Amino acid sequence: MTKQTFLKGAFILMVAGMVTKVLGVINKMVLARIIGEEGMGLYMMAYPTLLLTVTLTQLGLPVAISKMVAEAAALDDRRKIKRVLTVGFTIVGILSIVFTTLLMIGAPIFSQYLFTDERTLYPLMAIAPIIPIVGIASVVRGYFQGIQNMTPYAFSMVIEQIVRISLVAWFANLLLPHGIAYAAAGAMFSGVLGELASLLYMLWMFKIKKRIRVRKDFWRYLGKGKETFFQLMNIALPTTGSRLIGSFSYFLEPIVVANSLMLAGVSTVLSTKQYGELAGFAIPLLTMPSFITHSLHVSLVPTISEAAARNRMDIIHFRINQAMKIAMVAGGLSIVITYIFAEPLMDLMYHSPQSAIYVRVMAPFFILFYFQAPLAAVLQALDLAKAAMINSFIGAFVKIAAIFLLASRPELGIMGAALGYSIGVVLVTLLNLATVIKSVGFSLIVTDYIKGAFSCLATGVFATWCDRHLWMDLAVLPRTLALIGLAIGFYLLLIIISRLITKNEMAHLPVIGKWL
Repeated sequence: MTKQTFLKGAFILMVAGMVTKVLGVINKMVLARIIGEEGMGLYMMAYPTLLLTVTLTQLGLPVAISKMVAEAAALDDRRKIKRVLTVGFTIVGILSIVFTTLLMIGAPIFSQYLFTDERTLYPLMAIAPIIPIVGIASVVRGYFQGIQNMTPYAFSMVIEQIVRISLVAWFANLLLPHGIAYAAAGAMFSGVLGELASLLYMLWMFKIKKRIRVRKDFWRYLGKGKETFFQLMNIALPTTGSRLIGSFSYFLEPIVVANSLMLAGVSTVLSTKQYGELAGFAIPLLTMPSFITHSLHVSLVPTISEAAARNRMDIIHFRINQAMKIAMVAGGLSIVITYIFAEPLMDLMYHSPQSAIYVRVMAPFFILFYFQAPLAAVLQALDLAKAAMINSFIGAFVKIAAIFLLASRPELGIMGAALGYSIGVVLVTLLNLATVIKSVGFSLIVTDYIKGAFSCLATGVFATWCDRHLWMDLAVLPRTLALIGLAIGFYLLLIIISRLITKNEMAHLPVIGKWL
């Protein structure tokens, strides 16, 4: 079993996440051109239901299995690892049967009574097969994270997107003659097949890499797994609480937005289109580098847990500051680029330049979004998932209430929903930060954030000047790419000069470290 360092594991996931994100953007660009804003609205209305059912099926098991496998692997206790996997597979098997059945029964009810557009029935029905797939994948993924080998999970993410993109245009075009709702359902089903391909790869790697045989004496190990079950649940249930709140909030968002806009006098077709622009175009652009923070989250949990077990508070503080700094650097650059170049990006990616207004309104608040994942990882690793769950509940409640109160006002409409999203992001991040500081005595390295703020502001000014004066005769695509490249180069130069990212940190990374 190959164990990877924190930075190396995080870097591998970041590279895979970057590739996956780019492929995901391509996927949405292709889909948006086929089914348009209205079709994207139907797709995005059903998507939160997918996330909710996936969260319920996984039940926080990736984190729980990761922690327990890591502890067992440290003691070379293969029997405990086998019990953890046996119980984990049994749990997701039962949950998959339950939630697949409930979704199949509930989809007609959701589409008729909860959503304002009954055409969401078809995308909802297309979701059902994904539930057992992601359930099994969550156990295998937790195993690889527990042994701190992030490579199989990284490759599986890329495979999922490649298969999805390969099939989404074919399914959407095939079903488009039957209506936009069928085309949106076809796009959703392409994601199911992508997840299946991802799972098959991870199972293949699991068979090659594992040092235990799960099927041998399966029922005997399951019969002795009562204690293991309760240990898993003690970790998984508090962890999944925050995710469940987030997923349920995401499930409610299109319902609240649609009904709020109806109160504001917006027609059903227009509200579906506007929600597609906001949730399908603007927010994904703002959160594009979230693969970096997700990678930090996955790698931080076992690292912080190990340091806490050894009572090494200095390592905990160091890793938190390291992760937060990386999140700030990535998030800051993303926010500057999306704010300055919002209109050409929306035009090039989705043929929807009017969506740029949402990006510009939300971008200043979404810088805090990039700190959420590392902070949540720290809370989970320190057995403070209950506090994280309470913070998530407060943030979700305030966000939903703000969306309803603001979006139902005719003078704000869909822009009220954008402000509601922003309020939720700011509140949850600040609550989690306060909890971490209170729990471990963690203090921010202020000079890093001063350097980061200066780099962002200076890059913003530089990019704005370039946008107004350089290469005005070029076509939109080459000009936008050239300007973004120039802005990124300027930003990287600033963070290197200011030593925001040190040579010592870079030396721990694969390939780059060898070169240095």
